[in-house]
Amino acid sequence: MTKKPAENTVTELKSTDRRKQHITIVSETFPPEINGVANTIRHLCQGLIQRGHQVTVVRPRQAHEKTGLLESSGNSLFSRELIVSGLPLPGYTDLRLGVARPATLRKLWQSRRPDSIYVATQGPLGVAAVTAAKRLGIPVSSGFHTNFHSYSRYYGLGALERILCAYGRWFHNRTAITLVPTRQTQAVTRKMGITNTGLWSRGVDCQRFAPHKRDPSLRQSWGLTDNDRAVLYVGRLASEKNLRMAAACFERIRGLHPHARFILVGDGPLRQPLEERHPDYVFCGTQRGESLARHYASGDLFLFPSKTDTFGNVVLEAMASGLGVVAFDDAAAAEHIRHDDNGLKAALCEDEAFINNALRLADQPSLLNRLRAQARLDALDLSWNSQIEQFEQLVLNPPAQARYHAVNKQSIQIL
Repeated sequence: MTKKPAENTVTELKSTDRRKQHITIVSETFPPEINGVANTIRHLCQGLIQRGHQVTVVRPRQAHEKTGLLESSGNSLFSRELIVSGLPLPGYTDLRLGVARPATLRKLWQSRRPDSIYVATQGPLGVAAVTAAKRLGIPVSSGFHTNFHSYSRYYGLGALERILCAYGRWFHNRTAITLVPTRQTQAVTRKMGITNTGLWSRGVDCQRFAPHKRDPSLRQSWGLTDNDRAVLYVGRLASEKNLRMAAACFERIRGLHPHARFILVGDGPLRQPLEERHPDYVFCGTQRGESLARHYASGDLFLFPSKTDTFGNVVLEAMASGLGVVAFDDAAAAEHIRHDDNGLKAALCEDEAFINNALRLADQPSLLNRLRAQARLDALDLSWNSQIEQFEQLVLNPPAQARYHAVNKQSIQIL
C-alpha cells in the first residue's frame, strides 16, 4: 500500500467524522489509586465522557470491592465498569494484576460491542483484552505508560530486562498502535522493536495546581520561615525513582543552607529506611486533591531525580504550582523544561550536573523566582482538553491505513 505524505496526516485526522463512540479502557490501575498511570486514566476517562463518548472500564478489584459488571450511578469516569479478580503486583503490593479469561471479555463485548478498545497496561488483563478484541475484530490500541523492563535493574533482576523487553515488544505489536508520551519514549520503543507508535502526551490541571495555594501554616509545620528553602519531592518512594541520589543532592544543599528542609510527599517501600536514616526529613505520606495542591505550592525547589519514568506527571504539576524544577533531560522534562528558562535539567549520565543545578537555584533567589514564574506561564498552555482531542484522533478516528495493525506498521506522529 502506498503511504500518504506525512504532511497530509493532520488534515486527514481533523476532517474525520467526530461521531460519539463507545470505547472500552482496560487498565490494571485506576483511581483512587495514586500513580502516574491512574492519574492519566482519570483525566482520559473524564475527558472522553465530557466529549459525549460512552466509556466502559475493565479493571481489577480494589480493597473491599466485589467483582462483577456495574452500571454507572453518576460517576464521571465511566458509563459502566467490569471489575475482575486481581493478584498483588510484585514490588507494588498496593496495586494488582488483573485476572480475566478472554472468553469473559468476548462475552461482554459481544453483548455491547465497543467501537474501540484501549489497553493501558501490559499485564495479564491486558493480554486477555488484546486476545479477545482481535478474536472479535474490534480495533485495539495500547499505551506504553511504564518502563517495567528498565525497573528490573533496581530490584536486583537485571537479567530479566531482556525478557521483559521481548515481552513488551510481543504485547504491543499485537495492537494497532501503541501510544507513547514523549518523542524520547517513541525512540526507545522503536529500539525495542515496537513498530507502530503514536505520540500522545499529558496535560495538567492548572486550576487545581496553582501558586496561590501556598500555605504559610503548612510551611511553618515543616519548620520553615518565609526565606527558608523547601526542597520538594512528590512521587512513589521506591528504588527506581533514584531517591538515594535525591537525598545526596539535598545534603549538598543543606551544607550551604542549614535551614533548608527536604519534604517528601508519597509512600512506598523506601519510606521506612529513609525515615530511619534521615529522621529530620519531612515525610508527608500520600496526599490527594487540594491537600496535594497545597503541598506543591508550599515548596520552592522541586527535585525529579528519576531516570526510568516514561513521562512523570509530577513535573507538570510542579510547573503549574510555580516551582523551580530540577530534573534530568528525560521524559516530561525533555519535552517541557527549557534549561535556564523555565527550569534546569542535566544529561542522564551527569548526576553532578543535576546536583549543581539544584545548588544554583538554592543560591540564586532571582534565578529561582524567574524560572518559577515562567514555569507557571508555560504550564497554562498544557491543557488536558488538547490531549483528549489528540487521543480521539489517534485511537477513535485514526487514518484508514492505521486502523488495523496488519495494514501498515509505519510510525504515526501528530506533532
